[in-house]
Amino acid sequence: MKINNLGKNFYINLSVVVLIFLIDRISKTYVINLDKKFLGSEIFSSKFLNINLIWNEGIAFGFFSFGDQTLYDFLTILIFIIILVIVFMTIKSEGLKKYSLLMILGGALGNIFDRMYYKAVPDFIDLHIGNFHWFIFNVADIFITLGVVFMIFYELFVNNKKNKNSHEIS
Repeated sequence: MKINNLGKNFYINLSVVVLIFLIDRISKTYVINLDKKFLGSEIFSSKFLNINLIWNEGIAFGFFSFGDQTLYDFLTILIFIIILVIVFMTIKSEGLKKYSLLMILGGALGNIFDRMYYKAVPDFIDLHIGNFHWFIFNVADIFITLGVVFMIFYELFVNNKKNKNSHEIS
């Protein structure tokens, strides 16, 4: 497939992924630099939000954190394979489903970059109410989560409606 035949949608889709990746990179770089400046103390603290850098060696919300490099490398390869699957799913999708996958892809690329460059993902957004703290996350995680939520919405309402209409017609 020639790059000339990909059309403007390719560039729009690529722009979405690159924009998400860049927003994630800028936010992480900014927080890492602030953490170095303040020597690891809490960067920001308020009633509902803290900005505090932690290094996540696992996957979402720190699950599957391993001390073993072999398991870490295996997990990184598995995530890379999932990213490739998402790329192929994106190519075959359209509409809300495509943009949901693009958000997931942009966030996943941001986190896989960190896994390969830092050997951990910097997480820093700590939402809390009183002493109840949610898992600490980053901007890439926000886009991944939004993409998954939109994908669930699509499957439950849009795709389900299409399937209902096609069964009524036949």
